[in-house]
Amino acid sequence: MKYFAAPDSIVRKIWGKADTILFIFAGASAEFALNKAVDWLYFTGKLPSDPLGRLFSTVSYARQIVFSEYSEALFAIDKIAAIHQGVEQKRGAQIPDWAYRDVLFMLIDYSIRSFELLERKLTHPEKEEVFEVFYRVGARMGIKGLPVHFDEWLKMREEHIQENLLSSQFTLDLYQQYKKHLGSFRFFLLKQAQILVVPPRVNRLLRLGKFPIFASAIGTYKLLRLLKVENYLKNVILPEAYKPQIAALDVV
Repeated sequence: MKYFAAPDSIVRKIWGKADTILFIFAGASAEFALNKAVDWLYFTGKLPSDPLGRLFSTVSYARQIVFSEYSEALFAIDKIAAIHQGVEQKRGAQIPDWAYRDVLFMLIDYSIRSFELLERKLTHPEKEEVFEVFYRVGARMGIKGLPVHFDEWLKMREEHIQENLLSSQFTLDLYQQYKKHLGSFRFFLLKQAQILVVPPRVNRLLRLGKFPIFASAIGTYKLLRLLKVENYLKNVILPEAYKPQIAALDVV
């Protein structure tokens, strides 16, 4: 059986652990708030009304594609494209190509950053593999102007970070919604996780700070994982509504 990502792919290892996916979620939630096209996510009203659910659905779609049989993955990608086309038709405008690329670039970048934070440094071929899997997602969606090589992506990713991010009223509102839906303590933890994974420009625009309390705790958390007791900690910090979904993310 042919899979979209090979059974031994590093991408499956990255997206097969809930811990790593949660850090991908944290990074994406920060950058989503700064994207100049975030107004598109406000157009349907789903993002401000349920920011965690909206972002979690994006991450869940990506994970579904990674673990699906090839034809099922293509079906899922086509469904994502159709959803976005429907939003464009309702608004009577097109989502900019660079905005599509930004979301795809986020998934690539935060996959690498989160795995390296929690596990180990990836080799260059492994990073190329992460890029290649998500490049095929973007190509299937018909996203224009995609880089075709990892090194080209690195350059474009930096250009997008410099050109397409802006702290706006949408940014402030979205962070208020994060706090409202998470509560003060979990919101604080989210920002601490963001400090650890986001690029420097994202940090500066959001004024997250330079000295994450989490930094010294990562080593302790890795020990808890080795002892198989990290779930006790996750049960304390995770929102009740998302615990079953997050637990189901662990497959490797």
